[in-house]
Order: sequence, then C-alpha cells, then structure tokens
Amino acid sequence: MGWLVATCLAVVVPVSVLLVWTDPGSPRSVPDRLTEAWRTSAETLRLGAMTGTPLRMMLSALLGLVALLCVSTLVGVITNSLAERMAELSRGRSTVLEQGHVVVLGWSDQVGTVVGELVAAQAAHRPRAVVVLADQDKTEMERALAPRIGPGARTRLICRTGPASDPAVLALVSPQAASTVLVLPTAEPRADAEMLRTLLALRAVIGEGAAGPPVLAAVRDDHYRAAARLAAGPHGTVLETDTVTARLIAQCVGRPGLSLVLRDLLDFAGDEFHLADATAFHGRPFGATLLGHANSCVVGLLTPQGRTLLNPPADTVVAAGSRLIVLTRDDGTALPEDCLHLVDASATATGRPPAEGPARLLMLGWNRRAPLVVGQLRRTARPGSVLEVVTEGAVPGPREPEPEPVREPEPEVAHERAPGPAAGARLTVRFRSALLPWPETLLGPDLAPYDGLIVLGPDPGDGQDHPDDWTLVMLLALRLLQERSGGRELRVVSELTDDRNRPLAPVNPGSDVIVSGELTGLLMAQIAQNRHLAAVFDELFSAEGSTICLRPAGNYVRPGGEATFATVVAAARDRGECAIGYRRDDRRTAAPDHGVRLNPHKAERRLWSADDQVVVVTTEAVDVPEATEATEPIEVTEAAQTAQAALSDEASGMP
Repeated sequence: MGWLVATCLAVVVPVSVLLVWTDPGSPRSVPDRLTEAWRTSAETLRLGAMTGTPLRMMLSALLGLVALLCVSTLVGVITNSLAERMAELSRGRSTVLEQGHVVVLGWSDQVGTVVGELVAAQAAHRPRAVVVLADQDKTEMERALAPRIGPGARTRLICRTGPASDPAVLALVSPQAASTVLVLPTAEPRADAEMLRTLLALRAVIGEGAAGPPVLAAVRDDHYRAAARLAAGPHGTVLETDTVTARLIAQCVGRPGLSLVLRDLLDFAGDEFHLADATAFHGRPFGATLLGHANSCVVGLLTPQGRTLLNPPADTVVAAGSRLIVLTRDDGTALPEDCLHLVDASATATGRPPAEGPARLLMLGWNRRAPLVVGQLRRTARPGSVLEVVTEGAVPGPREPEPEPVREPEPEVAHERAPGPAAGARLTVRFRSALLPWPETLLGPDLAPYDGLIVLGPDPGDGQDHPDDWTLVMLLALRLLQERSGGRELRVVSELTDDRNRPLAPVNPGSDVIVSGELTGLLMAQIAQNRHLAAVFDELFSAEGSTICLRPAGNYVRPGGEATFATVVAAARDRGECAIGYRRDDRRTAAPDHGVRLNPHKAERRLWSADDQVVVVTTEAVDVPEATEATEPIEVTEAAQTAQAALSDEASGMP
C-alpha cells in the first residue's frame, strides 16, 4: 500500500503542477498556482478539492480517503457476492423452477442417446426442458450434450451437479413437478444397488403416497427388478438391460438386418409407434384396420382395460374405447382411409413357404450376457440346432460354481452337452477353449458350415478399459476368413459398448451390430414419451408372443412381379401377420439404412425380387422341451465345465 501511494503521488503531483504551469489561464502568483495544483491532484485522487487553511485541506483529504475506503469496500463486497453466486450457478447447485420438464438422473453411455431422442421427439410439439442430474461437472455435461441438442433446438437443457441418491440434491431438480423421471443405469459394478438408492431418494423427495410423475428405470440384473418395481411406485416401469440386449442378439442371429429395423423403429428420426383413435373401426374385426390407413401400419390394439394386444387374430373385434397401435410419422397422422381397392389378388404368392431346418451357430467370447443369449437361443432355435461356444479361460456365470477336481485339460478339447433322453432338444451346446481374439485362432476352422456367428466382447469391468477393441479385432479376423473362403458372406451379430465404434466395425450388410447402451437409451426415450409402449416393446423383445421378423418377399407376392404394398399387407394378414415395411435387395449400396423402408404408403408400387425381404410383426409359437439333458463322462476343459455350470444355473431362473 505504501509503494502504491508513493507511486500515485509521484505521478499525479508532478503532472498536476505541469498542467497548471502550462495553462495560460492559470493564476499568476505562485501560491495561487500551488492551490490550483492541489485542487487538480485532489480531484484526481478523489480526496476532495477543498482549499483554505491547512487544517481544512487535511480534513477534506481525510473525508476523501474515508469515502474512497467505503466505496472500495462496497464494490468488493458486491463483486465477491456476484462471483460466489455465479460460481454456485456454474457448479449446478441452484433449484430448478420448471414445470412439466423431463428429469434424467445419472450419467452413463445412454445419456447422450436419451437426451438427443427426447429433443427430437419434442421438435414437433411444445418443447419441454430436459434436466440432467449427475455427479459430474456441470460445464463438462453441457459440453458433452451440446452436440445432441443442436443449434436450432427449442428444448432447453439444464444440468445440475450432485449424487442423485441424495434427497437434498435430488430436490434441486424439482422431480415432483416433472412430467417424467428417467433413472439411467451405469457401468459400475454396483449400478443396480445405486439405482435402488436413487429410486428410494425419489420417493422421499416426492412424498410417500403422493401422486408423482411416471418413473422409468433400468437394471442390469434380473434379481433387482422386483425391488426396483416396488421402489418406482405404481406408475413406474423397469427395464432389464442385459435381458433386452440378449433377446435382441438371439433374434438377430436368424434374422439378418433386424437390428437396422429396430434402430429405425426406436429413434424419433422417422416413423415410430403411436396410439391412434379407433372410433371408425368399433365393432369391426382387427383385420379390417390393417388396410384402413394409407400412411400408417397397424400392429395391435390397446383395449379399454389397458391391455396391449400385439398382432391379435384378424377376427378380433375392436371394442368401443379401444385404441390402435400404429407405426406412423407422428401423433395425428394416422387418418382412416380405405385401401382395399389397392390390393391386387393376382400378384399374391400361392403355396406355403418351405420350412426352415436346424441351424449351426458359433459364439466367440463370453460376458455376463452370454448365459442369457444361450437361454434365448434354447427357447427359439429350430429343433436339432447346434451352438458352439469358443471361450478364453474360465467363463463367468451368474454364480461361481463349486470348485471341482479336474484332470489336466488338453488344448482344443470340445465338450458337447449330449442330448441324452431328450432327443428332440432344440439346441445342443458345445464348448471349446482357445486364445481369442488372435486371428491365428480362427484361421484354422472352416466357417462355411455355420449359419450365423455371434461375437461377444468382454465386460468393461473385467480388466478391459476398451472392450470394443477386442470385438473389432475379432471382426477383422472374421473379415480375413471371409476373403480367404472365396468371399462367402458371413452373417455376424456383434455387440459393442460405444456407438462411436459402430462405423469402425468391419462387417458386411448382412450382419448386425448391436450397441447395448444405445438400445437401452432408445427404449427409455420411446417409453418416456408414451408409457403404454412399454408392454409393446416387452413383447417384441421377448422369446414368446409377437416379434419382428424379416421374411422373403416371395412368401407374400410373386417374385419378379409388380405389386403395391397394400397387396403385401393383405397377404401378410392372411398369414396372421402385420406387414410394416420391407428391405430392398440393393442394400449393399444403400447405406446407412441398407435398404430398410418402414411404413411405406399403401399405394406404393414396386418390382419385388426374390432377394427382397418383408418386415412383419408375427407370432411364433415356441414349444420348449423339458430340460432332461444328460452329460457324458468325457474329459473336458475347465472353461467348458465352468460354462456348463453357468448355463445350468441360469436355465432354472431364465426370465
């Protein structure tokens, strides 16, 4: 402070004297000039310009110093208060005052997909704010989610920082005033337990017995589902992420291109499922609704009691108060219009399609979803099918098996779960241990006999920071095998954890790449917009009931002939199915959708080839044989024994 005062005086006083002495209008006498120099210096330093006796000048300077001190202190207090308030706002610790907003709790790989789809869904409606609460830095969250929103979006993004399982922090986002609350799963080992804590904190904030907003949560382990449903309340919906992913993997094995169809169905960029008015069809059979809309595809009914009927029999009567489940562009676009005149009966295919035989499948790798995938294949595979599993080391299962004394394993020894008394078993599972993902491991076997391949990467918590690297190496090895085998197209179903690696996957158009996190995010965004769709997607991804299939177009219309899509819908209706789109045979050059076209206009005419496929919602009856398989006493690898125990454990509790 002393040096600062000395510096100011050393500059201000000489300059003031110079100004007075160089001013032609300044006084002539030296005392008067010194007085004028004092006045200039005092005004510059804000010390007052009082002149007269030395005492008056000293008192004037004292008042100036006091005023300067008070003003500086006041400015400092205001500045510090504003800085602290701005810092608090930047940390995301202020209360959200929105009404009817969407609350997203947690930070995971799905958050970008969920926020992006919510913004896209609200683009054509009244925009609502999306509030994200996670234990992350507010600025980093906003920077990560900004590309998902886009510059022209009207939806406001609000980020708050803190653990969602803390009721005091959770109250900042005003969940009691929200329209929907989404609880995202994380990749942590205790993600399900943390999700339960968040749901309990949500009940504490909203109040026991209070009518809160619908809650949508996701768990990885089925054992937490009952507790999560109880914690979510009567209006809550709980998804099983691992089960849904396993079901989709199992379904894509026999239906190449299914992942592309489901991705198009689940995002809000094109057509998606909506509920439409069924007043025009009250008292009429459900089959009449399939050709009752020109620009929408009907797939089911929502009864007045709230029951969802997906692909019901064509003679099911549409009761008063029912609503139609339709695939359409948006709410209000499913307008009734009779399309029966567009059906060309002469173009309909005759005869029954040939029955499909058993399949031989190969699974490379193992993770926590592998037992669920095998369980789904057991329920849906055609009788006599074979699944060969190639693992590396011990295979983890739902429960660690009891240690058993085994003889020294030999390399490349396979173990087959012998059919035994159940000769009509659907699926026979064999295990083999090998070094994966080295390409040399796969260069020996002949992949020609396999009808489908499944590539499962390791779990992120198994010492793999980037499990997709393992999967990409496996896909490159398979591509090399495909080139060495004469270019035969391999139907590969692979699983990735990061959607950014999807363009890097070296797969052909006949293969499917499934990103588990993205799938969960899309499902949660769809159900958040319409909770009645939860039952629809639950049935579509289940092993029983209705599901989505890609069938050869020759099953519905004559190959090489021209027909409208209404003709395809009528032919599918006669087979007890609901046609919702098709996949062109020129899919090799039709990236990124690879020829998939959903919800075409009923009047659309095209030349149907034998390689075209029709996307249908169909009901496949599944007869699960009794689990009476026996095991032959043969020498097996430790990995095979561990995998066998894991599959035995999950067979009894498979959802």
